[in-house]
Amino acid sequence: MTPSDDDILALVRGWFGPVPPAKLAIALSGGGDSVALLHILTRAFAPGQVQLFAATVDHGLRAEAAQEAEQAGQQAAALGVAHTVLRWRGWQGRGNLQDVARSARYDLLCDWAQAQGIGALAVAHTADDQAETLLMRLGRAAGVAGLSGIPARRLRGGVMILRPLLDIGRADLRAYLRRNGLSWAEDPSNQDLRYTRVRARAAMADLAPLDVTPAALASVARNMARADEALGWAAFEAARHASRVVAGCVVLAPRALRLMPEEIARRLLLGALGWVGGGAYPPRRRPLAALLEDLHQGRPATLAGCRVVHHRDEIWICREVKALHDARVAPGALWDRRWRVTGPQPKGCEIAALGAAGLAQCPDRAETGLPRAALEPSPAVWRGGALIAAPLAGWGAGWRAESAAEGPGFPAGLLSH
Repeated sequence: MTPSDDDILALVRGWFGPVPPAKLAIALSGGGDSVALLHILTRAFAPGQVQLFAATVDHGLRAEAAQEAEQAGQQAAALGVAHTVLRWRGWQGRGNLQDVARSARYDLLCDWAQAQGIGALAVAHTADDQAETLLMRLGRAAGVAGLSGIPARRLRGGVMILRPLLDIGRADLRAYLRRNGLSWAEDPSNQDLRYTRVRARAAMADLAPLDVTPAALASVARNMARADEALGWAAFEAARHASRVVAGCVVLAPRALRLMPEEIARRLLLGALGWVGGGAYPPRRRPLAALLEDLHQGRPATLAGCRVVHHRDEIWICREVKALHDARVAPGALWDRRWRVTGPQPKGCEIAALGAAGLAQCPDRAETGLPRAALEPSPAVWRGGALIAAPLAGWGAGWRAESAAEGPGFPAGLLSH
């Protein structure tokens, strides 16, 4: 049964709850799903309850894109919603076009929202998008986290991405558009079978006789998301008892790691590598399994911008110093996402990794009790190639290195994995 306008509006109101964000950005592509989202959100809230803003990303990949962005702006204006066009011209012809464009789109939208003082961005993913994502990830032999599908809420770049239409089908939104006399643009790439998502969309019709429908797959994704949340909590509890953070490193107890269920140990390592290394993407299952085996065998390893060593019967997950070759900032600025170094007479100084050569100049380094793998990537003060101070290596000289890491930290970040 096709839901009525009132049904859809009630569902969206319930999704946001009694206290929706005071300012809400909308990703408006001009396609049917996003036009429906725009229209629904202008009707879902009480007058003055939520201030709406819309933005369209023109990727510059099709001749029609500029005109479609203009039309999207006209639709927003007709509903009294301020509209901005964000332009991307970064395609270099390398990699997966859809993936690169998607990442750029989110970067542009989140940067724009933050600049406007908006902390939440609504995007128009539907139950069909969820089903297609699940099929694609099944083809990649994804684990529990991957089969959780598209998250309803996810923090990115300081902006909360919201997907209030995840339980509504694409056909239901098209019916909503037609009932309200709304027009929309069709992106021809949505029919291009060279793209995996388009092939997954086409396959849904063949799966319907088996009752594998978008609604069923969306339900599977919700079930897996609950399992993923439980596993994340278990990994967090394991990390609380088997790890500590020292000098920007995660230190693990080998015996505790060995006794953990493999999935919990895997998640703990993923969280530690992500927090220390700061990579945009987690390592894949096979190299992570190889790392876990190395740790059990007492072998050092490198992965995801991290160097992992054994020191005094503990496992230290440290920043890889090679990854910091170009990391240089002025004193007081954030260095490597986690350190802020301040001290006397900063003029002419810069903050960079201590490195092996710098560590050799620190006579009291042994007294810190830290392994070389932790000290070499630590922040140091340099002036004209001369080492001025190394606060974590026992040579402070009046300088201080303070943790200034953004985000939930470790192990709290495990709860969001």
